[in-house]
Amino acid sequence: MAIETKKIRNVALLGHGGGGKTSLTEARLYISGATDRLGKVGDGNTVSDYDAEEIARKFSLSGSIAPLTWKDIKVNILDCPGYLDFAGECAQMLRVADSAIIVVDGKSGIQVGTELAWDQATEAGLPKAFFINKFDDNEARFAKVLDALHDKWGKTICPLTIPMVKDGEVVGAIDLVGMEAHVFDNAGHHSIHPIPEESQEAADKYHEMLIEAVASADEALMEKYFGGEDITVMECLNGIHEGIIHGDIVPVFCGAATKLWGVWTLLDKITESFPRHTAKKVETLTDGDELEINPDGEPALFVFKTVADPFVGKMNFFKVMNGTVKRDAVLINRTTGDSEKLAHIYTIRGKKQTEVDELVCGDIGMTAKLSNTNTNDTLTWNSDFSYLPIDFPVPYLAQAMIPCSTADEGKISQAIARMVEEDRTIRYENDPETKQMVVYGMGDMHLAVLASRLKARFGVNVRFETPRIPYREKITKSCDVEGRHKKQNGGSGQFGHVKIRFAPSEESGLTFTVSVVGGTVPKNFYPAVEKGLQDAMAKGVAGFPMTGLAADLYDGSYHAVDSDELSFKTAASLAYKKCLEEAAPVLLEPVGEASIIIPDDIVGDIIGDLNKRRGNVMGMEPAHGKKGYTVLSAVAPKSEMMDYPIALRAMSQGRGSYAFKVTEYDVVPSMIASKIVEEYKKSQG
Repeated sequence: MAIETKKIRNVALLGHGGGGKTSLTEARLYISGATDRLGKVGDGNTVSDYDAEEIARKFSLSGSIAPLTWKDIKVNILDCPGYLDFAGECAQMLRVADSAIIVVDGKSGIQVGTELAWDQATEAGLPKAFFINKFDDNEARFAKVLDALHDKWGKTICPLTIPMVKDGEVVGAIDLVGMEAHVFDNAGHHSIHPIPEESQEAADKYHEMLIEAVASADEALMEKYFGGEDITVMECLNGIHEGIIHGDIVPVFCGAATKLWGVWTLLDKITESFPRHTAKKVETLTDGDELEINPDGEPALFVFKTVADPFVGKMNFFKVMNGTVKRDAVLINRTTGDSEKLAHIYTIRGKKQTEVDELVCGDIGMTAKLSNTNTNDTLTWNSDFSYLPIDFPVPYLAQAMIPCSTADEGKISQAIARMVEEDRTIRYENDPETKQMVVYGMGDMHLAVLASRLKARFGVNVRFETPRIPYREKITKSCDVEGRHKKQNGGSGQFGHVKIRFAPSEESGLTFTVSVVGGTVPKNFYPAVEKGLQDAMAKGVAGFPMTGLAADLYDGSYHAVDSDELSFKTAASLAYKKCLEEAAPVLLEPVGEASIIIPDDIVGDIIGDLNKRRGNVMGMEPAHGKKGYTVLSAVAPKSEMMDYPIALRAMSQGRGSYAFKVTEYDVVPSMIASKIVEEYKKSQG
């Protein structure tokens, strides 16, 4: 029999890379009995990091699901990667989580990933908690980290557990709710003791902080608090529960995941105080409306993740948003309109699949081999609505993807399409001007992992190189030229003669007009002249496509026998070549608008860097909804922004973000243009 909705907790794990999220997941699985061995990241045998790339690199690349049961409560742990290149995976997990725990390294304290995790969870509207990991390390400073959290995010931060120190060593933790000491052994088990005298002062101080936070979140408890009455343990737990749901309390736990210390208490508090799926009461729809969550209503699910498995086929991971979903159910995909049969449904723990008959509202599962269902799709029974989709970050780091062999070339399109289905932070395009397949990712590591997965899953070998810039050329002067083609080979020959006025045009491509008088060029040859010019415009004087060219055919001559379409195409091409000699062509480059969001304290550095990239800052204003951040609006050449995702990440320590869109073409400065032309000619041999 399926577990009840009220007994399900979906908890996302976030934090800076290397903080111990995967180790904490492993510890909770082991303590709860969900696994019979304690895996280690360094050994490559954890439940969460089962992908070959994750094992090789020794950190998480994908979001993973790890359910466990603790005191009759099912906890779905959603382990998110901590590296910025894989922010899309975090977005997927946060969309179906009901709360988030941010793991903080007890030695390093608040890092960039900590701040980003807070922002991500806040934007997702999730209740939050902190777990200060590695608190047993002699270099860890729990009080310092807690104070930093308090200073950064205010009075909602309050500890629920603190380290217990004896003779300078951490030997346990103090539960501030029950005011009792938990002493750990080498196996991670704890025994309950009275708080030792040397820790009593710290315990009282932080207990008061907790009680004040709980009282602040509840009017009745506030009256008791100011009336000098004691708040009971049950009242405290209820207050924490309500405070977490409404964001009035952000609890802080401590422990050492690799030793299993503090994990027991964390699991207790998750089951006692963390919200269930129904706590928010409604789900937001695509059109902005809200729909009440009804565990007894009609079944509806939301697909939050897709995996392209070469053996199993496409796997769709979903959350049951409403009602109960049963095996063999037929639901309608509200994106495509197709009927989909859920022939099998599974729960997933890492790579292990367990088939089940049904999943209730709030639970998370997987189904395979649906005909046409992908990430962000909503499947319902009768009602026609769609749940709010995941808003994925847009990738801007571009690389040209080159197949290593002819065999790879034949398979690459299908393989990359499958990977884009799986990872919405990858996009690709075939650039018609440069004739390159350009792939966009979140960073170098992201694209390196893509290449590895293409090889491992689909047998496609690729390499990356910097994409070519689609430069163009344009004339800057008007000219009047003629093109004359005459060829005699014994019998019938070839003859075409045109006079054309060329001028710069504001329109893209060729603007062709005819003002011939007296039939000096017959009408049936006009299309040939136009086609000859269009073909010739594929290359300007520097070898790049010509644009913005106006051509008026005003005169010429023909031969009644020797003139044909090919002759006039050739004559037009000769006229074009003379135009290039006389009309002072210049090189144009794509230029775009950049919107850059950065911390206030590095605005000067960013502006200085943009100036080096031939960029112009057009304005700046405070970032909406992001205190301490500024939005810079700038215009810059595309060629100078190719590596900007990497540069901005380095300058802002990962805090900055930007969007860039090509809006126009502009003249390249002459010194830079000469270098571009020289490099182009070298590349063409």
